[in-house]
Amino acid sequence: MTTSETTTSQLLATELVIEPEQAGLRLDKALTLLGGEVSRARLQQVIKEGGVSVDGAVVVDGSRKVAVGQRLSLVMPEAKPAAPVGQDIPLTVVFEDEHLIVIDKPAGLVVHPAGGHEDGTLVNALIAHCGESLSGIGGVRRPGIVHRLDKDTSGLLVVAKNDKAHRGLAKQFADHGRTGPLERAYLALVWGSPRRQTGTIDAPIERSNRNREKMMVVGEGRGREAITHIELIERYPPLLRGHEEVEALASLVECQLETGRTHQIRVHMSHIGHPLLGDQLYGSGFMTKASRLPEKAQAALADLGRQALHARLLGFEHPVTREELRFESEPPADFARLQAELSIL
Repeated sequence: MTTSETTTSQLLATELVIEPEQAGLRLDKALTLLGGEVSRARLQQVIKEGGVSVDGAVVVDGSRKVAVGQRLSLVMPEAKPAAPVGQDIPLTVVFEDEHLIVIDKPAGLVVHPAGGHEDGTLVNALIAHCGESLSGIGGVRRPGIVHRLDKDTSGLLVVAKNDKAHRGLAKQFADHGRTGPLERAYLALVWGSPRRQTGTIDAPIERSNRNREKMMVVGEGRGREAITHIELIERYPPLLRGHEEVEALASLVECQLETGRTHQIRVHMSHIGHPLLGDQLYGSGFMTKASRLPEKAQAALADLGRQALHARLLGFEHPVTREELRFESEPPADFARLQAELSIL
């Protein structure tokens, strides 16, 4: 296959000639052999929009087979401006290159525009921050979100800048790190204390029929697979005071995700009887426990005003360079203050 390419400020035009080994391929498949950052789905869209011609005639059927010697012409439209507008919102950037960006997200920042949060989101901030380095996800100049954190969860988040990075990251997150280096770990302050130092919660999750904002654990054969590995890091107060065992009011737990369902950690910890401190949605039945905390710990919990959850660790393979990247984040001040007050119980 021989190719030639010309670039203008508006269009990217590519021509190629089909050689014997490519004969019989679908048109959309043949075009993917050009390589680069354009996904097959995006090429199919461009074909339907009349951006591809074969021997000078426009073809809109991506399933059409190509023949030896045919000359294909591909005209890629420039990425369209993103529908969300860029907004100057401060960001803590942990890592950035031409392909992706890793952010340490503060609590209170919504990741993606949605009902009730049309602007002021991480996506708005990234459009402004990244500017022209966003080469277009699916033909639109926007950041590629491959995983999310709840509005009130702080911590590490990776976002793609182009189609190639988006495809590579999405594949890793879909695999959940079972065959690759993807690693996600969270710190959570929970009521009570798990009986074992380590354990695994394997319980499927689906959206509640009674409250559409809430997820719930369901029985086998229902919902979507959800697996969380937990490790008890610290107990408040410690198990022994002198020679007597003491009931734990709260504990610090590390949760490692093997899947990434909506509210997964919050749902799973509530399911085993240890909901997150400050979680109004999944821990409302435990709110009276706050009265058993010392005054300063109660004040710290009130000031937190959200679920005590922080995405502290994110590791993955760079989708372009193949370098293994690993990032860690210290809990924000409000989380650290509550942890400090609990540690002196």
